[in-house]
Amino acid sequence: MLNRLIRLSLSHRGVVLLTAGVLLVGGSYWVTKIPVDVFPDLTAPTVTVITEGQGMAPQEMELLVTFPLESALNGAPGIHRVRSVSAAGISVIWAEFEWGEDIYRARQIVTERIQKVPLPEQVEPPELGPISSIMGEITFIAMTADPEQLSLRQLRRVAETVVRRRLLAIPGISQVVPIGGEVREFQAELHVSTLVQQGVSVAEVAGALSAATRNPAAGFHVDQGQEYLVRGLGRARTVDDLRAAVVRVTDGVPLTVGDLATVQEGTEPQRGTASYATKPAVILSVQKQPDANTLQLMREVDAVLDELEDTLPPGMVIEKENFRQSDFIQAAIHNISAAMRDGAVLVVLILIAFMGNVRTTLISALALPLSLIVGILVVSLFGGTINTMTLGGLAIAIGALVDDAIIVVENVFRMLREEHKKPEAERRQALQVVFEAASGVLNVIFFADLIIMLVFVPLFFLPGMEGRLLRPLGFAYIVALATSFVVSLTLTPVLCYALLRNPGLLERREAWLMRTLK
Repeated sequence: MLNRLIRLSLSHRGVVLLTAGVLLVGGSYWVTKIPVDVFPDLTAPTVTVITEGQGMAPQEMELLVTFPLESALNGAPGIHRVRSVSAAGISVIWAEFEWGEDIYRARQIVTERIQKVPLPEQVEPPELGPISSIMGEITFIAMTADPEQLSLRQLRRVAETVVRRRLLAIPGISQVVPIGGEVREFQAELHVSTLVQQGVSVAEVAGALSAATRNPAAGFHVDQGQEYLVRGLGRARTVDDLRAAVVRVTDGVPLTVGDLATVQEGTEPQRGTASYATKPAVILSVQKQPDANTLQLMREVDAVLDELEDTLPPGMVIEKENFRQSDFIQAAIHNISAAMRDGAVLVVLILIAFMGNVRTTLISALALPLSLIVGILVVSLFGGTINTMTLGGLAIAIGALVDDAIIVVENVFRMLREEHKKPEAERRQALQVVFEAASGVLNVIFFADLIIMLVFVPLFFLPGMEGRLLRPLGFAYIVALATSFVVSLTLTPVLCYALLRNPGLLERREAWLMRTLK
């Protein structure tokens, strides 16, 4: 079958050259569109369930919320492990699924399991966290302001209502979490003595405040066939509106919230803070979706932040030069690319020294870019990304990628020389000589490549995170080596036939290095 492949390649030389050209040009363009990351995604498909219970202690959250939800999730199809943490007023559960599980199917399974779990009345319905991973935190954006012009409360408000919403509108962003600053809230400090005197409960005041923050619906009015929506515009917009909210009416005299409490605009109790360059700040943690291209996403984030800077209040500054995963990716890709470049240059120099002419060197070296590009394309077709592990596998393979082509080129060149020394009447056709030379070393290069590939096979059986980390390296290496084998049986014989039949080239002496070594 492999001999037939060589014969078909030599018989359809134009098709082989055109295919190689399309792969080189089209593949180079396609490689630039493949997602780039530092490492492969090392996180199993995980669904996060977040439940809030205002005022509940950690023990109550664990017993009444976390435990029932965990019990409902245990045994669900595909779940590998369930972890949880309970704190004051909040419960977080992580349901980890088996590798390869579709994340949307996993979220559907979790949703179906938790929606029927009975929870206390004061507990809000469980919510699913965004789709992300431990590798998904792509940047921290710091927002600072001149304290004489803007307060931390105003800074946090702009970060939440303007910057966060604009970033979430970018395709590929899964979540933006603000940290630090002061969260604005309206506070009602009840006067206990007045409540007792008036016989009003805390629940009545809370109900009045709740009613004051919404517009009630009042049906619709029909006039001459036209419907008009009727609603009561009672939503409180200022502190004075909240003070004027009526708690009860006694003998025609309204009792308002302002009579029972001091209402003011304040700040939520802080459980933490954030700073940038020793100054108080609001930090936005930006997380991406698993399949998003980090470098492209960061370019879009930078473009959005540049647009927002012109619309921010005076004294507010967006600091972008913090943690940026794209910087790590670019540094890692640059280092490995430099190693690959240096390795390719060394290979070409060694080929020139041993082969002694440019044509044989060019034919052998052409296996390098083809094998590397096809290797990356095949990895991407199987859902992989360009990362340090896939590029590392290709960097390790550089020395081996030209081996097959060198063996074929050297044998073809030697047999063409020997054939050229014969009398012209006894010479065989160059096409036949090239075929016999390539097929003569077929078994050698096949079993050599097979033995090398077998060395990397154990990587595919590594479990857990080790397997996820090293499998792309072994896969990229094997694919690139297999591609170089195919190139040595197709493109290399065609190029040998096209470039090595020149009588002047065949009559030259061997390279000086080879003559000296012999």
